[in-house]
Amino acid sequence: PMTMKARQLALYIEPLLEGEFDHIQTIRIGTKSLSYWPYRYVTDEDADDLLRLFEKVVQQGKHLAIMAHYEHWRELDTQIAQKAIQRIRTTGGEIRTQAPVVRHINDRAHTWGKMWQMQVRLGCIPYYMFVERQTGAKDYFEIPLVKVWEIYRQAIQQVSGLGRTARGPVMSALPGKVKIEGISEIQGEKVFVLSFLQARNPQWCNRPFFASFDPEATWLGDLKPAFGESKFFYESELEEILTRKMV
Repeated sequence: PMTMKARQLALYIEPLLEGEFDHIQTIRIGTKSLSYWPYRYVTDEDADDLLRLFEKVVQQGKHLAIMAHYEHWRELDTQIAQKAIQRIRTTGGEIRTQAPVVRHINDRAHTWGKMWQMQVRLGCIPYYMFVERQTGAKDYFEIPLVKVWEIYRQAIQQVSGLGRTARGPVMSALPGKVKIEGISEIQGEKVFVLSFLQARNPQWCNRPFFASFDPEATWLGDLKPAFGESKFFYESELEEILTRKMV
């Protein structure tokens, strides 16, 4: 949405500020523009108009959440990038940050630890570390789940409690957002410990489930249920949900 002019974006946002939409408490905007074109918020011809729109959202009692995609701390390490963050924050909006772990780009714990430290210092809120989706040139960018988990575990140790808002590693998969809680051994079997942060059925959330350890797995679909089970606990209901949607 941030490729639009401020006046065009206002056509979508301003109607949501009317009384009939009081039940909408948060307006969330996902964008990578803060990293690749921070000038959008500083020197573009309608940058001030854009920030006034953000201010209007906050003044109307809504929470404005900018979901900013940063893959590397270098994207934060320029004056213009930091100025853009500062200007957005003066409107009352909050910036939450997220990104996937991408091989050859940010597949080191130090990179993530330093990025989260910088984000907290600049007033941003680390939000998600994602597992790279199974799309596009995935064979070049994908990383085994066990390595992604190790990167997260080591990176989160490098930040204070203010940076430990970052949840991960998370797979945005068909049944929902699945978090890798860790690796354990139960009844002599090495397993991935998983849980849902968001799910098609909210009752699935925060219910631990287990997958057989696979050092080569890169996505939820590569995993098999542990302990000889034929399905994960949610799969039968997921099939019913998807069938109903097709009717």
